[in-house]
Amino acid sequence: MKSEVRELLTEELKDAYSAEKQALRCMQKVLRKVSDETLREGIQMHIEQTQVQIERVEQAMEKLNVRPGRKVCEAMRGLVEEVQNEIEEHSEKGPILDLVIVAGMQRIEHYEIAAYGTDIALAEALGETEVVELLSQTLEEEKQTDLKLTEVTKAIIPAALGEEEGKAAAHRARATGTHGTGVGPNAGRPRRA
Repeated sequence: MKSEVRELLTEELKDAYSAEKQALRCMQKVLRKVSDETLREGIQMHIEQTQVQIERVEQAMEKLNVRPGRKVCEAMRGLVEEVQNEIEEHSEKGPILDLVIVAGMQRIEHYEIAAYGTDIALAEALGETEVVELLSQTLEEEKQTDLKLTEVTKAIIPAALGEEEGKAAAHRARATGTHGTGVGPNAGRPRRA
């Protein structure tokens, strides 16, 4: 049974390696679409962090005498594809697109958190303390990134609501023939000449 658990851990690490590489490429692509400076800085920081995380997974695999191989993490492929499709649907730069990007990035973080939690438990069961240490560092970073993404979401929401309100007011003005701001006591009333 121990050999089967070890085999499972090695497959999970290959999966994590593929997932991290796919997430890295995704972040590098979405960075060009971001308009919020805090989000841009956060993604840039996580790109650098992810490069270190890839090295850690490589080190963990070395400790187990495993090579990454050609395994592709299908779950991450699906998450990345979803992010890319959502971005295409909301192609106009601004707070809404930033929120779409944050949502996609957060789904990726949640997947990685779940995967590393399992990998750590498997490594602990096998007594692979060095592997546990390496993966635990990454797990903690992923959890912190998740928390930061939630903070960024909360910071972007007011601008997104303002943008949406502005669009809704313009739509109401076109629909009713008014050209007011859509705000204040005369909102929605036609202007008098």
